[in-house]
This record gives sequence, C-alpha cells and structure tokens, in this order.
Amino acid sequence: MHSWFNGRIAVTALAAAALGALVSVVATRGAVPVAAPTPTVGGKPDFSGVWQALNEAHWDLQAHEARAGMVTQPGVYNYEYARVPAAPVVALGAAAGVPGSLGVVQGDGQIPYKTESATIKQQNGEHWIDRDPELKCYLPGIPRAMYMPYPFSVVQSTDKIQMTYAFSNAGRVIHMDKVEGPPDDTYMGHSVGRWEGDTLVVDVTNFNGKNWFDRAGNFHSDALHLVERYTAISPDAIRYDVTIEDPKVFDRPWTISMPLYRRLEQNATVIDYPCIEFSEEFMYGHLRKDQLVKRWEGETMIVDITRKVPKGDLLHNWYRR
Repeated sequence: MHSWFNGRIAVTALAAAALGALVSVVATRGAVPVAAPTPTVGGKPDFSGVWQALNEAHWDLQAHEARAGMVTQPGVYNYEYARVPAAPVVALGAAAGVPGSLGVVQGDGQIPYKTESATIKQQNGEHWIDRDPELKCYLPGIPRAMYMPYPFSVVQSTDKIQMTYAFSNAGRVIHMDKVEGPPDDTYMGHSVGRWEGDTLVVDVTNFNGKNWFDRAGNFHSDALHLVERYTAISPDAIRYDVTIEDPKVFDRPWTISMPLYRRLEQNATVIDYPCIEFSEEFMYGHLRKDQLVKRWEGETMIVDITRKVPKGDLLHNWYRR
C-alpha cells in the first residue's frame, strides 16, 4: 500500500509540473510584447531607417475590386464586368492583373473631383499606358513616392530630414529650419516641417503639376498643397496621414491614411532602381529606323507591336536619316 500510494503521489506531482509548464508556455505565447521605446533626436521621435508601405495604394487610392489588367477592353458582351486585358498586357496573364483594395481615402472613400477634372481622371485611366509618368520613369512626386512598392530611407537630424527613394533615384529634404523657397516648381515639391508634440507635420508645395497619385489616373495640378503627418505607432511603424488640397482639381481638401513599416532585415538598405535606362525603348524606340521591339513569339501566342509616329515629328525625321 505504501509503495502504491507514493507512486500515485509522484505521478500526480509530475502531471502538475507538466500542466504548469504548459500554462506558462500558453501565457507567454499569448502575452502582448512590450514595445521598446522609440529612439529620439533632440527629444523627438527618430524616424531614421528604411521604410515601406504594404498596401495597394500605388494601384489606386480608392477602394476597388480586383481587375483583369491595367489596360482593358470590353469582353464578348461589352459589359463593364466582362472587360478583359487589352493587347499591350494580355501576354502577361495574371501578372498584369490589379489586386483589390479597401482603399486609403478617408471619410466616404471618394476623391472630390470637380466635374471637368473627373473626366480627365477617367481618360487617364483609359490611356494609362500612354500617360502614366511612372512608366516613363519620371520622378514620382509626393505623396506617391511614399507608397510605391519600393523601400525608402530616412536620415533624421535636428534641422534636416533626408528621404531617399529607390524608384528613379528620387529624393527630398524636409527643412526643419527656416529656408528660402525654391527658384522653380519641381516634381518632388518643397517640404518644410515642424513638430506638433511628437507628430512630424510637413507642408509640401511648389509642385510642377506633372505627377499622378497612382496608376488609376488620379492626378493633381501645380496648385497642389499637401500637409503630411508622421506619427509613431511603435518603433517599427508610422501612421502616415496626408491632407490634399488642390482648388484647380478638387472641390475640397481630402485625406489619405496608411501605416508605413520599418524594414527589419539586418542589412536593410535602399537599392537604386535606375529605371530611366529601362524605359528608353518604351519612350523612344519608335524613332529607330529598324525597330528593335516590334514582335514577340512565345509558346502560346504571338504579339505584334505597332507604334504610332506623329506626323511632322522633327526628331523622328532626323533620327531616320
């Protein structure tokens, strides 16, 4: 009896120990990690690092369903829902499609275009492959550079904040001190920052009006004025809000909002994406006497490319001599 009783006690003790260990593991896994304090520069949050947006805003700021392609044409029944990829992108298959998105436009989710501006936006979307500045590797502008599918870096000091973007080797300086305005308008605008508590607020002006907001054809004029707000959510996430005002294009100011995430790779850096050399054939290939890109033969299809050359194109006539 004594031996049996001692054995039961030992088994019970082992079971209790195992249960305690299991409860400890479950409690540890379910615990919310405590965020490390955000580093500071001069007592303000330090946003230095490599960051990237993880959303679909670069396709379209507004909420949208998945689409067959960035360039589409009516399907068999000529209904909007039956549109299919157009010739320039059909060979890309699923890679040419557009993923759906909940959108980043705040409020009712609509961009308040003036009537005539809404018509231009629609035309931009229909002629995306001819008009989008991104395809020509132009500087992306702000805020578009912030949510393109590429990383960007931030180097912060007390009176200047430098942002460097992978796409088109773009960059900008946020001036935290008093400076003179630029001599001319530019793609990236002129950024002047200030602190409101622990939120970095940046006024951006002096745009040349040649940028888009996304690949859907949303655009602005040279009257664009942005107010950006950067607020630390954690050491590895920033809430990015932008109020957009452009009286030439929109009926009222409107706002987009999204998180930006720190790249946590040990060797995180921004690798230049020198897209200018990749877009030369796209932009100027039609000027060649013997075009290099005019036909592609794959396993399942053949694509012939015909370029339209404007009549009286002096550069074209000179190049073909």
